[in-house]
Amino acid sequence: MRDAEAGLRTLTVVRQDHSLGAARDLEFGLELLSQVRTGRTGPTLRLYRPAPTVAFGQRDTRLPGFEAAAQACRDHGFEPLVRKAGGRAAAYHEGTLVVDHVMPDADAIAGSKSRFSFFGELLAQALRNVGVQAAVGEIPGEYCPGEFSVHGTHRADPTHRIKLVGTAQRVVSGGWLFSSVIVVENSAPIRGVLTAGYAALGLNWDPATAGAADDLVPGLTVQAVEDAVVAAYAGHATLRHAGFSSVYGREA
Repeated sequence: MRDAEAGLRTLTVVRQDHSLGAARDLEFGLELLSQVRTGRTGPTLRLYRPAPTVAFGQRDTRLPGFEAAAQACRDHGFEPLVRKAGGRAAAYHEGTLVVDHVMPDADAIAGSKSRFSFFGELLAQALRNVGVQAAVGEIPGEYCPGEFSVHGTHRADPTHRIKLVGTAQRVVSGGWLFSSVIVVENSAPIRGVLTAGYAALGLNWDPATAGAADDLVPGLTVQAVEDAVVAAYAGHATLRHAGFSSVYGREA
């Protein structure tokens, strides 16, 4: 964990006020990684609320039901995309917060597992700071399962746990992109599209594990969670803030 923390130091926080469109949002994360690894941009934390998207993993595309799953997403108003990172399908929309953390690193692959652990706990703490009973760890039947998912527990029913944060990482020579999706508001559309998509793919999961932070803390907003995430980062790094235009448009 200390290895991951040591790499933070100074970060520029950029808030992307509007989605660029589902595909462009995903694509720009990789372009930002290219900027950072080549020194055109410094270490960056990009925060935004995405358009309705279902990001499939590479393995999903090899299943016979993939095309039907993609159409099911469109029918639910979500754009199906395929991400370069691993894992299974994950859904997000305007009620979620995407956190793209991009860093230059001469030995990026060395700390890949410790980053999952460190940032999982950082995000869990941010959620605890806004009243969510959050912890790191996979829960049985969750969508896009992962050892370092962040889940929340219903205070009145400890057996009711829902996945709140999924993380993925892209490691290249000279840098890494660590992307986290925090589901904060309006879980019903996400549960609906995942139910349809996973059925088409023929994958088993438990729809009860799909939820949002405001299912556990009524009235919680994306803005409140964003503020908590930035505050959590401020405990480990010196933060400076810049407009989104400082990084967007520089990818050529």
